[in-house]
Amino acid sequence: MKQLEWGILSTGGIARRFAESLRVSKSGSLAAVASRDPGKAAAFAEEFGARRSFGSYEELLADPNVEAVYIALPHPMHAEWVIRAARAGKHILCEKPATLSSIEMEAAIEAVRENGVFFMEAFMYRCHPQTVKLIEVIRSGDIGEIRLIQCAFSFDAGYHPEGRLFANRLGGGAILDVGCYCASLTRLIAGVAQGGQIAEPVEVKAVGTLDPREKTDMWTAASLLFPGGIVAQLNAGIQVSHDNGVKIFGSNGSIFMNQPWFAGKKGAEIVVQVRGEERPRVISTESDVDLYSHEIDLVAEYWDRGEAPFPAPTWADSLGNMKVLDAWRKEIGLVYEAEKTHSRL
Repeated sequence: MKQLEWGILSTGGIARRFAESLRVSKSGSLAAVASRDPGKAAAFAEEFGARRSFGSYEELLADPNVEAVYIALPHPMHAEWVIRAARAGKHILCEKPATLSSIEMEAAIEAVRENGVFFMEAFMYRCHPQTVKLIEVIRSGDIGEIRLIQCAFSFDAGYHPEGRLFANRLGGGAILDVGCYCASLTRLIAGVAQGGQIAEPVEVKAVGTLDPREKTDMWTAASLLFPGGIVAQLNAGIQVSHDNGVKIFGSNGSIFMNQPWFAGKKGAEIVVQVRGEERPRVISTESDVDLYSHEIDLVAEYWDRGEAPFPAPTWADSLGNMKVLDAWRKEIGLVYEAEKTHSRL
């Protein structure tokens, strides 16, 4: 496993979480951090032990000592800086969603392909052993043919129209912030259920409630129809509490996962109920290993191959996921001002 020198673009909350994980990863160290506010970059560098700080993202990408970058910027900035990082020869881990739309994802993938760098969308749960265990349970066939998937990621964040969760200019709304997780996992479950890896829906239907001011989605539900007749029900919200679990129903039983997104958390488990069995099987997936360190170490392991293998998000997987999110947003009439012009790419 290669030891990688990382640079972080941004100093926000998720950037801080990533920096904490770098400290306990097997493969990474923090070389530099960049912010448009030099003071914030310097303070971040001091707190997390970065050797250099920069007052612009361009300066960090020009640093020859930075081998890989973590892009923790607001959603509308992801595609631009994935492309710039690729052209600078940096390996890339980009916070989800890696772009605003499938059009932008296509441009980002083309850039990483042309420049021969690693790229992965940072769905941390997809890199955790819990997801591997879920795949094993599905493939066992114990619950029979999978027919229905219920998936939720939703929370009540209050109402802050200028914040990143709501503001149109920042790519706010539930679909891009948490609905992307639901789309990602249901596509995996449907794919594995049919003997493959990822399945793409043949139909997407959705409803949702938009913020009257920002026109971003506050809560929304989507129904996806997959080949083989598998139906998935997705719930996402930033103003409604939910159990945030995943339920999978088959012809001979069911599977319930109580911590699909924050895998390894205390009490995390997969519960398998097979028809005819008196008690459910409970598989603990608790782990003391830092959740985000798994994705960091995957970059280090597969940096020379361009992408990590399934169940980590591949390039094609990320593109397929964005197409589902595009369809979901279209169903409820959600459009971002930033995506109306792609000339910046």
